Amino acid sequence: MPDLTARERRNLPDSAFAYLDSNGRRSLPIHDEAHVRNALARFNRVVFEDEDARDRARSRLLRAAKRHGIVPVGFIEGQLRPKLPTGQLTLLFADLEGSSRHLAELEDRYGALLNAVHRIQRAALRANGGHEVDARADELFAVFEHAPDAVEAALAMQRGMRRHAWPDPRSVRVRIGLHTGRPTRTASGYQGISVNTASRICACAHGGQILLSRSVRAALTDASPFELRSLGSYRLRGISDEHDIYQLVAPDLVAEFPPLRLGS
Repeated sequence: MPDLTARERRNLPDSAFAYLDSNGRRSLPIHDEAHVRNALARFNRVVFEDEDARDRARSRLLRAAKRHGIVPVGFIEGQLRPKLPTGQLTLLFADLEGSSRHLAELEDRYGALLNAVHRIQRAALRANGGHEVDARADELFAVFEHAPDAVEAALAMQRGMRRHAWPDPRSVRVRIGLHTGRPTRTASGYQGISVNTASRICACAHGGQILLSRSVRAALTDASPFELRSLGSYRLRGISDEHDIYQLVAPDLVAEFPPLRLGS
């Protein structure tokens, strides 16, 4: 399929593209059958501003496919969403601290804040080979095939949160939990005790804090550059076994926090 010339691209209306960002930049042309098929293949390589933008582009693309009689078999699982890995994985949960307070105080502006949080998180995932599994409201779930990559992504998220200029200004912080295990892949993501464990570890953390399980520590090499502080062994809500919990420590991040939020 020949590329569009600059002139041809300019002459196309906005409706001929699946994605228009907030600055009016257009991508994924869908004005003919060949370009619709190309857009289906390239969808996962586009960096969208947020999930709403991604959903709008997906809807436009699916409508264009229908117009041209294209049946995108396996499109949702195989093309719109990358195939998720299996085997031993490091699971990362990130959760916005004080989301109800932010929503009450910001009202209509809360959506922009949450979108900024997700952009920071997704940039960290992309830079470190992470796979986004789910993003619901103020929570993000991702997996990594290598534990060091997950730790680097967690650090990048916290550093990105600290650097960002938040409105008012206000303190906007996320808590992050990491656990290594072998979750069961399902049609919509993952399930199993390792998923529950990673989620519970995240819930124990405070905003700005990164918590890891013993299994993550074991998955890191002996030459790992990460500094881990042992916080003790705890029984997590809904999990029968006790888990040794570690805090990731870095010079440019907050190091001191209150006791773990074990009732959460």
